[in-house]
Amino acid sequence: MKNIVVVGAGQAGASLVARLRAKGFDGAITLLGEEPVPPYQRPPLSKGYLLGDMALERLFLRPESFYADQGIDLRMGARVRAIDRAAKTVVLEGETLPYDALALTTGSAPRRLPASIGGDLPGVHTVRGLADVDAMAEDFRPGARVVIVGGGYIGLEAAAVAAKRGLDVTVLEMAPRILARVAAPETAEAIHTLHAAHGVRILTETALAQIDGTDRVTGVTLAGGSQLPADFVIVGIGIAPATDLAEAAGLTLDNGIATDAQGRSSDPAIWAAGDCASFPWQGGRLRLESVQNAIDQAECVADNMLGACCDYVPMPWFWSDQYDMKLQIAGLNMGYDRVVVRQAQARSHWYFKGDALISVDALSDPRAYMVGKRMIEQGMTPDANALADPATDLKALLRA
Repeated sequence: MKNIVVVGAGQAGASLVARLRAKGFDGAITLLGEEPVPPYQRPPLSKGYLLGDMALERLFLRPESFYADQGIDLRMGARVRAIDRAAKTVVLEGETLPYDALALTTGSAPRRLPASIGGDLPGVHTVRGLADVDAMAEDFRPGARVVIVGGGYIGLEAAAVAAKRGLDVTVLEMAPRILARVAAPETAEAIHTLHAAHGVRILTETALAQIDGTDRVTGVTLAGGSQLPADFVIVGIGIAPATDLAEAAGLTLDNGIATDAQGRSSDPAIWAAGDCASFPWQGGRLRLESVQNAIDQAECVADNMLGACCDYVPMPWFWSDQYDMKLQIAGLNMGYDRVVVRQAQARSHWYFKGDALISVDALSDPRAYMVGKRMIEQGMTPDANALADPATDLKALLRA
């Protein structure tokens, strides 16, 4: 194998090409990214960068010089038009690149509201890439009124930044509570209370009917007919895997680009990693949207492209910064049947499925997070009563 092409210059793509070189691959590597900047961190976009606390260069995962120094042909502003699997080429504007192996790290795209209800009006923003955040930055003026559609982590993080900047913030959530699909009621309640303390209005069981305005957003109309004024709107209703290229190339899709346990797509010369890829997990398929997964999965795929033949075994963890609270999550809470609340110096919520500990939400409690993460990775299950007792030394439970 002499020539590897990677499509998608986000966290997964950058991690994959760096790993290839670190593992001794000495062939040609081309990294293709649509954006006009080197690979960068996305989580700080809606936090430190939007607040003005982080300069653009600090977002970059590595200095631009790294890629040239490593013999990696980084092409920015390069949009791939198609994949020709028979010829083993990728087609760009005016150029065709051959590959021996191709990796798709195309990430994900924000879900948008339909144009028919005003989703494409000026002043309607999504939060995903650098251009998105740059476009909304000028709207973040103290006193401005923002309506945020969606009470998931994306919308709530945007709400926290807006509140810190002195904006008038309203969050609309269709479900009976925020974070309904991703967190226990105990975690959702704590975060709801935190936002309320910072002046954010969260309207649950509230559906959006229309974004109002002609040349620009002026407000929103709710399903019940009531109206809210708004200077701009942020849409945080989730993301979808970016699979257009893969679909057009005839690759198998299943909640993203379907791969085997080692990261191969239905074409053995094409691999996938990161937000765009789903992989076998516990008898089904799993697709994870996190920085940690993008790195770990991409590095596993890089190893397998070089012949390692190792299955990807995820050890998930996530985080969300809201005001001065850091929510750290270890494991996956899917299928939990009870939650143990621990209120010691800080608060943590421990998810159980039957007798097994499967996940932990630690609210500004790094010790609970680290202990819980180790327990989950080691298959340990602590005694629930001891866990709930604030007098219990968590580290002692690791030795139990």
